Amino acid sequence: MKDKERGIRYVAPSLIVLTLVTVYPVLYVFYLSLHRKLLIFNISKFIALDNYLFLIRDERFWNALRNTAYFTGLSVALELLLGLGIAVLLNRSFRLKGASRAIVLIPWAIPTVVSARMWEMMFNTDFGVINYLLGVKINWLGSPFWAIHAAIFVDVWKTTPFVVILLTAGLQVIPRELYSAARIDGAGSWQMFRSVTLPLLLPVILVVLLFRTLDAFRVFDAVYVLTGGGPANSTETVSIYAYKVLFQTLQFGYGSALSLVVFFCTGSIGIFYIRLMTGRRT
Repeated sequence: MKDKERGIRYVAPSLIVLTLVTVYPVLYVFYLSLHRKLLIFNISKFIALDNYLFLIRDERFWNALRNTAYFTGLSVALELLLGLGIAVLLNRSFRLKGASRAIVLIPWAIPTVVSARMWEMMFNTDFGVINYLLGVKINWLGSPFWAIHAAIFVDVWKTTPFVVILLTAGLQVIPRELYSAARIDGAGSWQMFRSVTLPLLLPVILVVLLFRTLDAFRVFDAVYVLTGGGPANSTETVSIYAYKVLFQTLQFGYGSALSLVVFFCTGSIGIFYIRLMTGRRT
């Protein structure tokens, strides 16, 4: 009993700090979401769930949610496929292996705002290097179709190295003896990849999907710097929409409701992947 009490005393300061920096802000945001709070007019009125009822009817919110889901699904899928392919190549023995790994990490090392601004200039219709190299004149950031895919491309370019790091670490802990035994049994490269590499790498893949899905769903800086959510809100994500409502129109009540939607969506995604990992372990 004394050990238990001593343990509680040791953990209590950490719990208090976590409560202050996580639980209290979430509860306060929920409190704000129950009010019509407009700082510019000094209005603060309790309206219960009216913000959430308006959110359900808000077409701009649903458009932002669709953009976020499309952005998340496509970018995470591409990052996983590219990251897995690059990780498998980097896991082999070849000359300049260390230099190759360092080069792969360069996009991830560049600050997101800097890389987004760099790609914005490269995608420029008139003097961008992309149109010059392709010999075309495409309005990459001014067309709804091209803008969302340009944003996805930038995200994939930026964060694929993160996927490569985790998957390479997972590949390196797979025992080499398993591949030797598979070769003796007559397995080819594809059979070894399918029967040895993928099953043993699956826990790491789930961790990668967890991190990347959460980050992609909460994406803000790269897309905001690249397109600002335009054109015609075609690249506006839920995080960008919440930011605009909160800090451009100063509607703290409705903006808090939008922020809570992001919070609960990311929480649900995290619980889903954790249950997958726990179920697989079981």
